Amino acid sequence: MAHRVALSKSRLLSFLQCPKRLWLEQHKPEEAVADDAAQFIFAQGHEVGRVARSLFPGGRLIEHDAELSRALAETEECVGARRRVPVFEATFQHRGALVRVDVLEPDGRAGWHLREVKSAGEVKDYHLDDVAIQRWVVGGSGLRLSRQSLVHVDTGWTYAGDGDYGGLLAAEDLTAAAAELEGEVPRWVAEARRVLAEDEPEVPMGEQCTDPYDCPFQGYCERGLETVEFPVTLLPNNGGKSLAAGLIDEGYVDLREVPAGRIDHPLYSRIHRVTRSGRRHLDAEAREWLDGLPWPRAYLDFETINLAVPRWAGTRPYEQVAFQWSCHVETRSGGLDHAEFLDLTGGDPRRPFAESLVRALRGARVVLAYNAPFERGCLLRLAEAFPDLADDLGAIAGRLADLLAAVRRHYYHRDMMGRFSLKAVLPTVLGRDPYADLEGLRGGALAQAAYYETLQPGTDAARRRALGRQLREYCRLDTWALVALARFLQGRPLPALPAASRD
Repeated sequence: MAHRVALSKSRLLSFLQCPKRLWLEQHKPEEAVADDAAQFIFAQGHEVGRVARSLFPGGRLIEHDAELSRALAETEECVGARRRVPVFEATFQHRGALVRVDVLEPDGRAGWHLREVKSAGEVKDYHLDDVAIQRWVVGGSGLRLSRQSLVHVDTGWTYAGDGDYGGLLAAEDLTAAAAELEGEVPRWVAEARRVLAEDEPEVPMGEQCTDPYDCPFQGYCERGLETVEFPVTLLPNNGGKSLAAGLIDEGYVDLREVPAGRIDHPLYSRIHRVTRSGRRHLDAEAREWLDGLPWPRAYLDFETINLAVPRWAGTRPYEQVAFQWSCHVETRSGGLDHAEFLDLTGGDPRRPFAESLVRALRGARVVLAYNAPFERGCLLRLAEAFPDLADDLGAIAGRLADLLAAVRRHYYHRDMMGRFSLKAVLPTVLGRDPYADLEGLRGGALAQAAYYETLQPGTDAARRRALGRQLREYCRLDTWALVALARFLQGRPLPALPAASRD
């Protein structure tokens, strides 16, 4: 095995997503902006990998992440040993490319079964590129591979408890498909090295910015349009990104310069019209809809965690397990009461969550949420898990009304910049961002990560209390924001900010 520095598999996959992403990873890594949930996602992958290794007893782990030569030497020793055992993170390089194999399992008298482990719930097209790269590098280094498989999480499996994760993972044989694609890998390596050796490539923003992964350099690429206050790239969703790419090809960079009538999609057309005029759009239908809702009204928000490796018996991989709720109940006269639930014991939070919610919402005739289908799905899963509470939970689900749908239909302000999250809408209503005052938590992804931290044995009591305080304040502000938004759409005076969130 050659021991020269090589292009890692992750860099090759970045190249396949976007050559500019690869170049920036190498030459301007400081420009990357990590997603709020990146550390949580990484931890989930680590847990799936731990489970995968447990299924191959007697295996040997190749460490030395920062010492490539030692990892290569140890791998060579393991695969050449008379007594063959599974090898984890086996490290190989070949003709300028480097891979670390999740699981290399002895298979027959001379072959090895390469298993790539993913925390995804199914095999995806881009996983084949991953396996093909590994096949080419490992095979090219001289090791005989008999099979290549993609190991992924089986989202249909239910955890029975007691630490038995025997059914968590499923495998799909990709040997034939990887063999067919393997011939492309040398070209990928050569083109990636050419990109790295040249000046920063010019690649317009488009669907590749979020497919198959959110690129951490989107903010950097958008700065190329910073002279434009409202770039066409603010159009939301994949459809908007595709439309923006077409507009850029036509020579439009500023959304305000796109001619009236050029965009016919209803949502994108409204965003375009409001951005050009600078006048917010608010339909009278929003007020009419809210005027027709009964009293008392509850404003509800859930926080959930979706674990790749289930922690509580009766839950499935990536099931949205609700662990916290906040609710403001408003009367016709404007009275406003708050209730909440948060379980930081580490036990299964679902039943106490459900029981306390049923009690709190017993008198509410309508329950408003932001993206109500999410809360409805959580309620129906709880009803399935606890049949004795099913009628009450189903009744709450039946009283849900969706403020997000109302905003999408009836409201837009150009400062929302194509976004419809509560965090984007609320500052256009209040004239300021109340979430900016919060300590630590300013988004749902961070709330999930914070709760995950409270579950870890190494989290001390003081840190757990601090995280609990931040979670309560964040979730309480979310439901206060729903009250403020509904009153704004209805033309009523806004409520005072919760005390903990005032200036």
